[in-house]
Amino acid sequence: MTNVTRETFDKVMVPNYSPLKIIPVKGEGAKLWDKDGNEYIDFAGGIAVNALGHCHPELVSALKDQASKLWHLSNVFTNEPALELADKLVQGTFADKVFFANSGGEANEAAFKLARKYASENFSSEKNEIISFKQSFHGRTLFTVSVGGQPKYTEGFEPLPQGITHLEFNNIEMLEQAVSDKTCAIVLEPVQGEGGIIPATQAFMEKVRELCDKHNAVMILDEIQTGMGRTGKLFAYMHFGVEPDVMTSAKALGGGFPIGAMLAKEKFAAALKVGTHGSTYGGNALGCAVASKAFDLINNEALLNGVNEKRALFETKLQMINEKYEIFDEVRGKGLLIGAALNDKYVGRARDFIVAALEHNMMMLMAGPNVLRFAPSLVVTEAEIEQGMRAFEKAVAQVVNA
Repeated sequence: MTNVTRETFDKVMVPNYSPLKIIPVKGEGAKLWDKDGNEYIDFAGGIAVNALGHCHPELVSALKDQASKLWHLSNVFTNEPALELADKLVQGTFADKVFFANSGGEANEAAFKLARKYASENFSSEKNEIISFKQSFHGRTLFTVSVGGQPKYTEGFEPLPQGITHLEFNNIEMLEQAVSDKTCAIVLEPVQGEGGIIPATQAFMEKVRELCDKHNAVMILDEIQTGMGRTGKLFAYMHFGVEPDVMTSAKALGGGFPIGAMLAKEKFAAALKVGTHGSTYGGNALGCAVASKAFDLINNEALLNGVNEKRALFETKLQMINEKYEIFDEVRGKGLLIGAALNDKYVGRARDFIVAALEHNMMMLMAGPNVLRFAPSLVVTEAEIEQGMRAFEKAVAQVVNA
């Protein structure tokens, strides 16, 4: 079937997405090409997934090599790629144990179930409250979307899972008042992604850790968007010097191949005994082989240091554009997870800039209606950043002068 068009989507796909007009058919590094051969600079990165760009040759090689050996086994067996990847994750982080899934949503589902199971087994079934934060995003299953702090994603899906409290992000006083011995977990993103690229403060992270220790609650960090080098560290918690009890990873973990993981310290992981949780495809050999190679490439001092150098170039270019067109209030985030918050004059118009950028052959993202988001490949070159930002400036001029 070669004659598919954007209109084909409207005919055959469930309308929960509204994709832009082009259909990319080929990618290499930070560049994409559509069906008509038009070239684009990709600063969206598959929503922070393609951390090594499109079709990285070493990931392609790892995929082809594993594809000729073994794809899938049931969880009656384990496999070498899964064990190798889990060992790398344990050696590289705070964690002692790993559970593999297919996505970030599944990884978070496992983390939230673990927290309640741990509390039930070690304390009481009444210790079941999960504290989350407004504007957070943790997935699209019914449980994870309920823990997420954006009501627009839960409307029409009621009744929702109960025992979930949403507080203001970075509000220490509110958090102190809310946590009790009925709290089984506090879950947060080190940098809120879909909620507007808002970093946690150092004091807030430390307070979450302190309160979890005090009330025997599980500290869960959702590092699905911030992990795997995105912020200039292997995982964002490493910036804070605060270790979680449980952490989730996905997106860049597979460099574009679907895979998710929940990482946990020993005493918490023990709650998921044989038969308490599972995933048919989680930990499949094909996904783990690709992710293992992605981990090797990303867990590299030169690459991680380069993330912050490239962020500095992005910030310089954005500042220059803003001095000329006055569209941002601030540029925030960490590493190559960059959010440019629109000022009052352009409030609610993030999508206008996204559409205009595409017309000038550059791809980018939104983080809500008021924030422009850049999440490019971690190995994007200086020349590609220059090229993309020239296109972005043209898009800004188009919106401003319309």
